[in-house]
Amino acid sequence: MRVAILGASNKPERYSYQALQRLRENGHDVFPVHPAIENIEGITTFSSLEELPQPIDILTMYVNPQISNKNAEKILTLKPKRVIFNPGTENSGLQNQLEAAGIRVQEACTLVLLATKQFEK
Repeated sequence: MRVAILGASNKPERYSYQALQRLRENGHDVFPVHPAIENIEGITTFSSLEELPQPIDILTMYVNPQISNKNAEKILTLKPKRVIFNPGTENSGLQNQLEAAGIRVQEACTLVLLATKQFEK
Protein backbone atom coordinates (compact mmCIF):
# COMPACT_ATOMS: atom_id res chain seq x y z
CA MET A 1 0.00 0.00 0.00
CA ARG A 2 1.01 3.59 -0.59
CA VAL A 3 0.94 5.39 2.76
CA ALA A 4 1.47 9.11 3.37
CA ILE A 5 2.48 10.29 6.85
CA LEU A 6 1.34 13.85 7.57
CA GLY A 7 3.56 15.17 10.35
CA ALA A 8 6.46 12.81 9.70
CA SER A 9 9.48 13.24 11.98
CA ASN A 10 13.18 12.46 11.77
CA LYS A 11 13.34 12.05 15.57
CA PRO A 12 13.41 8.35 16.57
CA GLU A 13 11.43 8.97 19.77
CA ARG A 14 8.43 10.28 17.80
CA TYR A 15 5.59 7.93 16.95
CA SER A 16 5.47 9.21 13.37
CA TYR A 17 9.12 8.18 12.91
CA GLN A 18 8.40 4.76 14.41
CA ALA A 19 5.37 4.40 12.13
CA LEU A 20 7.55 5.14 9.10
CA GLN A 21 9.95 2.40 10.17
CA ARG A 22 7.21 -0.17 10.84
CA LEU A 23 5.36 0.63 7.62
CA ARG A 24 8.56 0.07 5.62
CA GLU A 25 9.27 -3.17 7.50
CA ASN A 26 5.78 -4.33 6.54
CA GLY A 27 6.42 -3.67 2.86
CA HIS A 28 4.45 -0.45 2.38
CA ASP A 29 5.56 2.42 0.16
CA VAL A 30 5.94 5.36 2.52
CA PHE A 31 5.63 9.05 1.68
CA PRO A 32 6.55 11.30 4.63
CA VAL A 33 5.16 14.84 4.64
CA HIS A 34 6.81 17.65 6.62
CA PRO A 35 7.50 21.21 5.46
CA ALA A 36 10.96 21.52 7.05
CA ILE A 37 12.58 18.09 6.60
CA GLU A 38 14.22 17.04 3.32
CA ASN A 39 14.53 13.31 3.99
CA ILE A 40 14.13 10.72 6.71
CA GLU A 41 16.40 7.69 6.64
CA GLY A 42 17.13 8.37 2.97
CA ILE A 43 13.45 8.65 2.04
CA THR A 44 12.53 11.89 0.29
CA THR A 45 10.17 13.97 2.41
CA PHE A 46 7.46 15.98 0.70
CA SER A 47 6.90 19.51 1.98
CA SER A 48 3.13 19.41 1.33
CA LEU A 49 0.30 17.07 0.41
CA GLU A 50 0.10 18.61 -3.08
CA GLU A 51 3.56 17.24 -3.90
CA LEU A 52 2.63 13.62 -3.21
CA PRO A 53 2.54 11.20 -6.12
CA GLN A 54 -0.93 9.77 -6.55
CA PRO A 55 -2.68 7.60 -5.74
CA ILE A 56 -2.28 7.44 -1.97
CA ASP A 57 -4.11 4.55 -0.32
CA ILE A 58 -3.82 5.67 3.30
CA LEU A 59 -3.03 8.97 4.97
CA THR A 60 -1.97 8.58 8.59
CA MET A 61 -2.17 11.78 10.64
CA TYR A 62 0.39 12.96 13.19
CA VAL A 63 -0.64 16.62 13.36
CA ASN A 64 -2.96 18.55 15.64
CA PRO A 65 -6.44 19.67 14.52
CA GLN A 66 -5.28 23.22 13.70
CA ILE A 67 -2.82 21.84 11.15
CA SER A 68 -5.20 19.22 9.80
CA ASN A 69 -7.89 21.91 9.35
CA LYS A 70 -5.43 23.95 7.28
CA ASN A 71 -4.90 20.86 5.12
CA ALA A 72 -8.56 19.85 4.81
CA GLU A 73 -8.99 20.84 1.15
CA LYS A 74 -5.65 19.26 0.25
CA ILE A 75 -6.68 15.99 1.90
CA LEU A 76 -10.02 16.02 0.08
CA THR A 77 -8.21 16.64 -3.21
CA LEU A 78 -5.72 13.84 -2.48
CA LYS A 79 -8.64 11.42 -2.02
CA PRO A 80 -6.93 8.71 0.01
CA LYS A 81 -9.04 5.61 0.51
CA ARG A 82 -8.59 5.90 4.29
CA VAL A 83 -7.40 8.50 6.79
CA ILE A 84 -6.12 7.31 10.16
CA PHE A 85 -6.37 9.79 13.02
CA ASN A 86 -3.74 8.69 15.54
CA PRO A 87 -4.27 9.47 19.25
CA GLY A 88 -4.20 13.21 19.81
CA THR A 89 -5.02 14.08 16.19
CA GLU A 90 -8.78 13.52 16.35
CA ASN A 91 -10.75 16.20 14.49
CA SER A 92 -14.49 15.54 14.29
CA GLY A 93 -15.17 18.38 11.85
CA LEU A 94 -12.57 17.14 9.37
CA GLN A 95 -13.60 13.54 9.95
CA ASN A 96 -17.19 14.44 9.01
CA GLN A 97 -15.99 16.22 5.85
CA LEU A 98 -13.93 13.22 4.80
CA GLU A 99 -16.74 10.75 5.42
CA ALA A 100 -19.15 12.96 3.44
CA ALA A 101 -16.66 12.79 0.56
CA GLY A 102 -16.62 8.98 0.73
CA ILE A 103 -13.23 8.70 2.44
CA ARG A 104 -13.02 6.08 5.16
CA VAL A 105 -12.00 7.51 8.55
CA GLN A 106 -10.45 5.59 11.41
CA GLU A 107 -9.45 6.71 14.91
CA ALA A 108 -6.63 4.33 15.72
CA CYS A 109 -2.92 4.04 16.35
CA THR A 110 -0.99 3.11 13.22
CA LEU A 111 1.63 1.31 15.32
CA VAL A 112 -1.01 -0.82 17.06
CA LEU A 113 -2.76 -1.58 13.77
CA LEU A 114 0.54 -2.80 12.33
CA ALA A 115 1.47 -4.82 15.44
CA THR A 116 -1.93 -6.55 15.50
CA LYS A 117 -2.02 -7.17 11.72
CA GLN A 118 -5.08 -4.94 11.28
CA PHE A 119 -3.48 -2.18 9.20
CA GLU A 120 -4.44 -3.59 5.82
CA LYS A 121 -8.10 -4.09 6.80
